[in-house]
Amino acid sequence: MKRYDNVDDYIAGSLWKTELARLREIMLSTELTEEVKWGAPCYTYEGKNLVGLGSFKSYFGIWFHQGALLSDPEQVLINAQEGKTKALRQWRFESKKDIKVRLIRAYVKEAIALQQQGQEIKPSRSKSQSVPTELSEALDKNKKAKSAFAKLTPGRQREYSEYIEQAKRQDTKQRRISKILPMIADGIGLNDQYRC
Repeated sequence: MKRYDNVDDYIAGSLWKTELARLREIMLSTELTEEVKWGAPCYTYEGKNLVGLGSFKSYFGIWFHQGALLSDPEQVLINAQEGKTKALRQWRFESKKDIKVRLIRAYVKEAIALQQQGQEIKPSRSKSQSVPTELSEALDKNKKAKSAFAKLTPGRQREYSEYIEQAKRQDTKQRRISKILPMIADGIGLNDQYRC
């Protein structure tokens, strides 16, 4: 997915130019501040991420970073990653006629009110990190990688561990380990290429 430095470029690079421009107008008519985070439009309130805009082939949408707290009277919000995402909720649209200005403003107003009250769902962080046996054995054989792995943030260590754990077959795990050991030795996180 391409990353953009400003909202104008993001909208220009989208299949949903007119629709995203309309959503942007709505966001700018509120108390939110427009920024670009993760290469996409993000709207903040007092420095906290509140709403994001997104564009895909079959839909465009709004992301509420604390959407699980919203009352959602119209039942328009969905959890796109059930079981993984605790707070984030999406509101997907398939055409310009789906954009209901007053309703969107009401949801944004509620999100701002919740932020003003300090309500927030914090991500749960597991305290212990288990490294798969295959990865641990490979690190034991490669001292440079082992040392670099220990210096990675817990999140980056977890990404590598999950990458190996998700492979079902042993040969797939070994291929993945061969691929990531040089990255680990260089101190690079598995998903660093996607970070700003």
